[in-house]
Amino acid sequence: MRKGVGGKDVEMLDSGLILRAAVAGTVLQLILAIAGHFSPWVALHLFMFGRMMCSATAGYLYGLWFGRGYAVGALGGAIAGGLCVVPPLALSVLLGDSPAAMVSIGTGISILTGGVGGVFGQIGAFFGKLGR
Repeated sequence: MRKGVGGKDVEMLDSGLILRAAVAGTVLQLILAIAGHFSPWVALHLFMFGRMMCSATAGYLYGLWFGRGYAVGALGGAIAGGLCVVPPLALSVLLGDSPAAMVSIGTGISILTGGVGGVFGQIGAFFGKLGR
């Protein structure tokens, strides 16, 4: 909690929204991991970009749903993006489709793309409020 305008407590992050966004991203990434296991073309050409896109989507969803500022959108998006990549990456490593080093590298990249997605989600929330 932090003090907002007028001394009222303002919530910095919403853990429920982070969880919802992370679950959505995890489902997308699990689909990608399973598709990559059965299709070498997907594993070769889509794994990294697809993981980044799924994490950015999770961050975007958080920023769009929370809609209370760019910094908190980026922070929550980074958390959601980082959370949603770990289980599918672990599955890919266990299936032998990715090297073990990809867990740390992929998580770092997904944290970054989730944060960027959170900023764009906040932009979407801003424009959504303009249309009301």
